[in-house]
Amino acid sequence: MTHIAVLGSTNMDLVAYVAKAPQRGETVTGREFRTVPGGKGANQAVAAAHAGSDVSMIGAVGADAFGSQLRTTLEHSGVDTDHLRTTEGPSGTAHIVVDDEGGNAIVVVPGANATVDHLAPGDEALIAGADALLLQLEIPLAAVLAGAEAARRHGVRTVLTPSPVQSLPPELLASIDLLVPNEHEAAALTGVTDPREAATALLDQVPEVVVTLGAAGSLYAARGAEPLAVPAPRVTAVDSTGAGDTFVGTLAVALAEGRPMRAALAWASTAASLSVQRAGASSSMPYRSEIDAQATTTTRHTS
Repeated sequence: MTHIAVLGSTNMDLVAYVAKAPQRGETVTGREFRTVPGGKGANQAVAAAHAGSDVSMIGAVGADAFGSQLRTTLEHSGVDTDHLRTTEGPSGTAHIVVDDEGGNAIVVVPGANATVDHLAPGDEALIAGADALLLQLEIPLAAVLAGAEAARRHGVRTVLTPSPVQSLPPELLASIDLLVPNEHEAAALTGVTDPREAATALLDQVPEVVVTLGAAGSLYAARGAEPLAVPAPRVTAVDSTGAGDTFVGTLAVALAEGRPMRAALAWASTAASLSVQRAGASSSMPYRSEIDAQATTTTRHTS
């Protein structure tokens, strides 16, 4: 079995469902409210665990009820939390509005995640024993850099989701093997709106790039190779929250298992397509058996 380490955020998602998201200064009436464990780090950890990998989470929760719930959710999903710290103060929260088209707008309040600004004792050894390290940008950049450099020292593949998007220092990019932005993040990082051109531009900084395109699938680019476009299954989205994290977590498992890139991307897209048909982030993430069953059905219908 593969082993995926995740260094990143844990948040309690506070989700309001509305017909149409409010504009600035506008108040709308929602039809439902849910609290759902999330955070990009925790989401990717759950996705990878559901996809069949051993997963360890490095991060922090607060000494509050949300923190206890976040830890329990990870453990129930099969994620090891021995390296998940508990700090004084509140856990991170994400305030999410989901509209009837499945789109979302999110405000993240870091809470305990802001304390994850370094590797704690034992974290590097955990990373060294992993097949891949998943990173995002919802914890301080110093810890992301420390984790990436630790992985590079030990020959562990690093996968970075550059969200929330920000300027990435050269020393971080030098330790990243695979960058996975969505099309908007790719445009923000490069100043180029065309996803294919943006992916090519990013290859000046990292050896491999996957640009996720939502319902259109994904685009893979690597130095010295032709870009590879992989479509996504056609589904009706209910809630796209966590779909990108589902894709990344599942993709990491597929690559750690040695699957070819096209097959890995198709499998990850299948997982993401299943997640958008359900409400919530971590609660929407499919298990390996579901992904395999849907992938088999999709292949049969398209062959």
